[in-house]
Amino acid sequence: QLQLVESGGGLVHNRGSLRLSCVASGSISGIYPMAWFRQAPGKQRELVAGISSGGSPNYPDYMQGRFTISRENAKNTVFLEMPSLKPEDSAVYYCFFEMPGGYWGQGTQVSVSS
Repeated sequence: QLQLVESGGGLVHNRGSLRLSCVASGSISGIYPMAWFRQAPGKQRELVAGISSGGSPNYPDYMQGRFTISRENAKNTVFLEMPSLKPEDSAVYYCFFEMPGGYWGQGTQVSVSS
């Protein structure tokens, strides 16, 4: 069994910043790609950033240059640096671990006030 626990969400003002963390624990059989997704009320879950097992980041076009994903393999942890947040970034942010079967965290709420 594998568990993912996200942390670092919260309420910030417009242009504020947050750093999300996600720690994987349990039956981990190697180093796998990880990713951050988000889901706002009434919207589909969308990819925010991904990172390969080797540490290469990838971002969807709409997120280029805004957030930074990184990982620390020794601690099975992935991070998401989010500077200059906007109200439209408000959502529940989920960590995804790409081990066979796919695993999701429980999510952490990010709220940005205008």
